[in-house]
Amino acid sequence: MPNLAKEHCSACHRAAAPLTSEQIAPLLPALSKWQIVERGGIMQLQRSFMFRNFAQALDFTHRVGELAESQGHHPAITTEWGQVTVTWWTHKIRGLHRNDFIMAARTDEVVHANV
Repeated sequence: MPNLAKEHCSACHRAAAPLTSEQIAPLLPALSKWQIVERGGIMQLQRSFMFRNFAQALDFTHRVGELAESQGHHPAITTEWGQVTVTWWTHKIRGLHRNDFIMAARTDEVVHANV
């Protein structure tokens, strides 16, 4: 199983092809709590994180935002009382890139540092 959190994101060009189901299959076991969702024909990687209160959820949101900004790769983040949903996909290619899996793994590290 790959250690995605230790990998580096690579520049993604508009001409890059989104990952196929066959390419995604070996990456998913490393992200057991993440799900593939499809919205508007675009495959996305999503997970919800639970917290004891809004302050913890907001702190986590801020940390994920800092991570995203440092990599120049930004997810959709929905912050609610006690819950944050993070959704990664690569806008340029309208689908999933290996970078999305790397960032999901790094998001998991953020939550473990936050607990």
